[in-house]
Amino acid sequence: MFSSRQSALMAIAASALPGGSHACPANPDERFGCDVFHLEVMRKRLPRPVFVKLEKIIRNGEMLDPSIADTVANAMKDWAIEHGATHYTHWFQPMTGLTAEKHDAFWEYAGGRVISEFSGKRLISGEPDASSFPSGGLRSTFEARGYTAWDPSVPVFIAHGPKGSTLHIPCFFYSYSGEALDRKIPLLRSVNALSTQALRILRLFGNTTATRVSAMVGAEQEYFLVDRRLAALRPDLMLTGRTLLGAPSPKGQELGDHYFGAIPARVLAFMQDVEMRLEALGIPAKTRHNEVAPGQFELAPLFEEANIATDHNMLVMNILKDTAAAHGFLCLLHEKPFEGVNGSGKHNNWS
Repeated sequence: MFSSRQSALMAIAASALPGGSHACPANPDERFGCDVFHLEVMRKRLPRPVFVKLEKIIRNGEMLDPSIADTVANAMKDWAIEHGATHYTHWFQPMTGLTAEKHDAFWEYAGGRVISEFSGKRLISGEPDASSFPSGGLRSTFEARGYTAWDPSVPVFIAHGPKGSTLHIPCFFYSYSGEALDRKIPLLRSVNALSTQALRILRLFGNTTATRVSAMVGAEQEYFLVDRRLAALRPDLMLTGRTLLGAPSPKGQELGDHYFGAIPARVLAFMQDVEMRLEALGIPAKTRHNEVAPGQFELAPLFEEANIATDHNMLVMNILKDTAAAHGFLCLLHEKPFEGVNGSGKHNNWS
């Protein structure tokens, strides 16, 4: 009689490679950024005076001018609906280490019927309930107000679901009295402080033309893949994303034969699906390879501005987990999921 582990191993051996589940253009040049409301899309859809204003706001890291908000929101809504979107969300990063979102439909009542509507006011800001988010002791639970505000420096994008799509608006998250309740605001403050001091140094060397210095980041993402049927036999893996007990692996990383080795066909199919989804979101995934530990892999992107790179890394982690589930894997992002072999770093190539 087979044990549950033996049954799982037999099922793995008999399983076929899954097909891709994300529909997007076959040509990589057409696919890259096809789900992003980027500058080229804005240029085509916005009146020129509005586009010039918005481009300046994005370039200088300013808040959206309310006088153009309705025009921008309407163009954004029309583009999103053309791409199958029925809802929008203010997408932010509370102090949980994860992303957060609340989906609202574009529907509004008008003259006794329902129409698709998206105002500049709804684009610029939102007011989610913040009582259940960490605040670092900044306020009492009953002082629950939290506000989201669009960050124009990061492109708006569309995320596809099984039955429809959602327009995602990257946002700040802050309290009623203005304290930061997320990771984005402190990051932007540090980026601006760095730019200010770097400009002082440039002035000392005679550079009088530079107006901004950008911090560039390329965060490599390492991860482990475990077949989901095997992982289901380990409550510690399912609940904590790491092993809490167990015997040493019979094969570790002693010979270094896994590092840069030939990528297994099932893993390669997973990686290709991940990359197609990342390309559609304008995330420049450059490198894929086997890492040192058995079952460990890496995805490395091109450098981007720190704020954009950080948001993109959050998307990378979400997509790795979602795509892994579709391929019958559990993706482990914990920094040390297994004792005795390498952990997963996130090398922060910063300049």
